[in-house]
Amino acid sequence: MTSNDQHSTQRKSPRHVAIIMDGNGRWAKAHHVPRNMGHRQGVEAVRQLVRALKGTEIEFLTLYGFSSENWSRPETEVNDLMGLLRFYIQRDLAELVSNNVRIRIIGSQKGLAADLVELINKAEKQSAENTGLTLIIAFNYGGRDEITHAVSKIADQIAKGDFQAADISPDHVAQNLYTKDIPDPDLIIRTSGEQRLSNFLTWQAAYAELVFMPILWPDFTKDHLLEAIAEYHNRERRFGGRPDAEEPDATELLSATANRLT
Repeated sequence: MTSNDQHSTQRKSPRHVAIIMDGNGRWAKAHHVPRNMGHRQGVEAVRQLVRALKGTEIEFLTLYGFSSENWSRPETEVNDLMGLLRFYIQRDLAELVSNNVRIRIIGSQKGLAADLVELINKAEKQSAENTGLTLIIAFNYGGRDEITHAVSKIADQIAKGDFQAADISPDHVAQNLYTKDIPDPDLIIRTSGEQRLSNFLTWQAAYAELVFMPILWPDFTKDHLLEAIAEYHNRERRFGGRPDAEEPDATELLSATANRLT
């Protein structure tokens, strides 16, 4: 996204919302159920949120599903998280496609089972022509890994003589990221009360508004999204410069968003 594009969206409803879905394990503990039940309830929260966004001004929703660091978790939990992505795609792909949702899975496919890679490719292919909400699932994803991968690609391009090292620009980096055709997030939400990005969209988050919420992810609803958007509307997005002289009323913007989420 260019600086002009950024300024043109300064106080509008966020075009791209990204969420770090945190708190599944703590939700399970609080409800005295196995940890995997927290993850399953978290998937249900995803389903309801995606349905609620139909017809709204939010064009892109990125969800942090499985980080590249999550491989260090117990094998049973890793297998369950892999199984949940399979389950979600197999169960909901037809509904997502019929609702004009475009699906993108970003992250490394290294280490993923062949059948899961096949499902990911199927979901992206079947929804590629859809023009509604773009649902981006960051799976086996790490921001630093993504940047490292981009640098490696740029090094190959320089070695081939495509351009000189001195000519590398931020645009070169952005065009070699997993998100090269996706605008940077306007709003990043993290649930569970933790206040860090945890290697999520490290490059893309440079000018995003960050909202940290105490709600555990399985309990997250469209009302919590509206609360985060209200906070977004109350901020001045300067991008290193001055705010616009005239800004739309935040209350009116939030009311319009709420009506579309109803």
